[in-house]
Amino acid sequence: MNLFLTTEGELSWDFTMANYDAVWSFLVQIGLLLIFLMLGNTLRRKIPLFRKILIPSALLGGALLLLVDFICKQIGFTLVNNRMMQVITYHCLALGFAAMSLKTEKATHKTNKAQVLEFGALQGGTYMLQAFVGLGITIVLFLFTKHGDNIISYICGLILPLAFGQGPGNALSWDINFTNTPAAMFSGNGSFGLSLASIGFVVASVIGVLYINVHQKRGDLKVREGITNNQNSEVEDPSNIEIPDNESVDKFTIQAGFVAIAYALSFGFMYLLGIISNFTNSIAWGFNFLWASLFAMLIKFVVKQLRKRKVMNRVYINNYQMDRISGFAFDIMIVAGVSAIEINDIRNYIVPIIILSVIGALVTHLYIRKVSKECFKGFEHEFYLMSFGTLTGTASNGMILMKEVDPGLKTPTSSLYILSNFPAMVMIAPLLFLLGFAGKSLTNAIIACCIFFVLWLVYSIFLFRRKIFKKHYKDKPVVEWVDEKE
Repeated sequence: MNLFLTTEGELSWDFTMANYDAVWSFLVQIGLLLIFLMLGNTLRRKIPLFRKILIPSALLGGALLLLVDFICKQIGFTLVNNRMMQVITYHCLALGFAAMSLKTEKATHKTNKAQVLEFGALQGGTYMLQAFVGLGITIVLFLFTKHGDNIISYICGLILPLAFGQGPGNALSWDINFTNTPAAMFSGNGSFGLSLASIGFVVASVIGVLYINVHQKRGDLKVREGITNNQNSEVEDPSNIEIPDNESVDKFTIQAGFVAIAYALSFGFMYLLGIISNFTNSIAWGFNFLWASLFAMLIKFVVKQLRKRKVMNRVYINNYQMDRISGFAFDIMIVAGVSAIEINDIRNYIVPIIILSVIGALVTHLYIRKVSKECFKGFEHEFYLMSFGTLTGTASNGMILMKEVDPGLKTPTSSLYILSNFPAMVMIAPLLFLLGFAGKSLTNAIIACCIFFVLWLVYSIFLFRRKIFKKHYKDKPVVEWVDEKE
């Protein structure tokens, strides 16, 4: 946008298409995301197949935008700014995690501490399983192709747990990190990770729905009664001490402010890590979602202490609106992530994408199914659907699948998920901190693959300890949840 002096000596703006990038580009791209998200929702509502297999509207919108952009490129017109879409995907992941972490979560069921740890161990074990299987596959593919023209990078399989377990944001971030690491011999340019993440959403929906149909036909899965109608129960705090909607500052603006503070603090922390050393710089920027979550938890703790000491008399953080912020961020992230895929960047990686998707989905299904039957008797199907949806798509996919068979949230599955977030984060941490190490050489990747296998083994021994050490646990049976009304 150009500034120039008028004849009266005042500054004015020159609004012309020459200034499109400076003035309109960002808003046009945001507009495209919202328009195609709505179109995706329309497709889902009007086409029964999409409704039946529970495909997210955001995924449909992103795929439609990708298709329209591809057609536009064939006629010489670029609709989507891929770089901007990647930036939006990167930041929306962190903003969504910050909003989720700011919520004051309360379990709605009595939960067993052992099962909370087991849910955390399952998430950690599934990440490690996906990591060593994915990395193992691409190491083998690399050894077979390293002397050919189309070399398949040994490291790209490590993006599998990030794409399936955490979605487009982190898959994009580490795809680009590996692309910028010469030793990794990888050129995904973000599109490889985004493609895997998009397939993860489809895997979560399709396999989840097939699972429900198969087990309903077998007669061992019934939809539980008790649909709740209190979806808006958290709009206002029942104690009536929340800030009112008619304050001079809108309540939603306050929520957005808390999220912004958490992300600003995380940016400062990442900046400090970046200037300390090359190692800390390598782990700083790729984990923006993690730092945002940690600082959001810190803010939540500080607010809680201020409330205890009567310094703060009102409840400023509203769970319902934080849900809206995280939901908006994740919807936009999915649409932007899918539309940012560059077809030319994944042509040489079609084979590993297919192999990783198929084997990744299979081992994830088998592992979660085994653990569900072992540790979560009485609600193993609900637990499987929540876990599988979350560990191949997002928490939203898991919740949607679980609500198909437990619409009233009668089982403790959702409470266990809430309470297991911290132990899960601790158990997943080794994977996150080995990403940079694994991408520096083939030897490092092999070492990391072995570490992932050992960690998976440790977590699995904990989960199946009762079966492995039968004598020791003969007087301590598996905790079984029973619906009192059944």
